[in-house]
Formats: sequence, C-alpha cells, structure tokens
Amino acid sequence: MNKLIVSLLLTLGVTGGANAAGTIVGDAAAGQAKAAVCGACHSPDGNSVAPNFPKLAGQGERYLTKQLHDIKDGKRTVLEMTGLLTNLGDQDLADIAAYFASQKGSVGSADPALVERGRALFNGGDLSKGLPACTGCHSPNGAGIATAGFPHLGGQHAQYVTKQLTDFREGERTNDGDATTMRTIASKLSNKDIQALASYIQGLH
Repeated sequence: MNKLIVSLLLTLGVTGGANAAGTIVGDAAAGQAKAAVCGACHSPDGNSVAPNFPKLAGQGERYLTKQLHDIKDGKRTVLEMTGLLTNLGDQDLADIAAYFASQKGSVGSADPALVERGRALFNGGDLSKGLPACTGCHSPNGAGIATAGFPHLGGQHAQYVTKQLTDFREGERTNDGDATTMRTIASKLSNKDIQALASYIQGLH
C-alpha cells in the first residue's frame, strides 16, 4: 500500500510539472482592476460569502491561472462564468490570478460531528479503500503546494468542496489531467466521506 501511495504522489508531481502555466508573470496590482467583475460572485478580495462560489483569496497563482485557462478554453465547465473570460488574454488571466493569490484567505468552521472522520480521511486516507491521504498534495494545513499547482483547500466553503468532489467522482469535472488523479481518488469516496472531508476542509487552517 505504501508503494501505491508513493507511486501516486510521484505521478502527481510529474503531472503537476507538465501542467505548468506559461512563463507569463502576473501583476497583482494590474489584476485588481481586471478582477472587478469577479467580485460580484467571489467578493472583491476573493473571500466569497456565497457557499456555492469558491474563495479565491490566497489560492495558488499557478493553480488559478490553469483554472482560468481551462474555463476559457472549455476544458472546465462553469456555467456562471460563461463568456466572462472570452475577451481576456493570457496576461489578463495571469494578472487576475496574481491578484487573488496575493489576498489573505478567510477560514470557516467545521461541523463538530464530522471533524474526526474528516480529519482521519484528510490526514491518513483509508487503506481499506486504497484511498491516499489528502495531505500528500494539499499539505497538512490545507495550504496546497503552490509551485506544483496543487490547490489551497483550507477554509474553502464545504458546499463548494462537496460539489467539486462529487463532480470529479461522477465524471462531471475532468480537468485533473491525463493521470485523472482527482477522479480516481473521488471514485473511492462515499457521500458521507465527501461530506466529512468538505466540512473538515472548511475549518482547516
């Protein structure tokens, strides 16, 4: 089992490197003005108050840039963002990503009844299901690995996390690379597992 986990993490590392965004450097100051329209759903500083819209504040710049490109190119479907990125160039997307990455993220709270199960899954996975720990890619405090493009999860809305994990599990979200890492992991999660993980992540910092 340990060999399986190590192999998976090595694959993730290789995949993360292959998915690196271009060499364009984002300008956070320029991105603030360009991100004005984003504030309607994600709040001006990226700390969305609506549980169905993700918090972008403090998210890794590389990850944000990739998601913006994937949404613009149709590799990731987000109905609420239809057409919003059409007229934005690579520099614009890099600047927006840099702006939100520079903001301080907020943290929510976890349901006490779900904390133990959520913590166990996040930190240790579930060997009986062949499920690796989330910490390998998202770090013990949920900060992710920005340089590898692995997203910051700590403090993210539970409702949003639940939807993303469910979408990965059901094949509704497929922009996790050729290694299908998140789809493979999510396929091993029950609804109760997802609920516990999402709640734990919401309070993680």
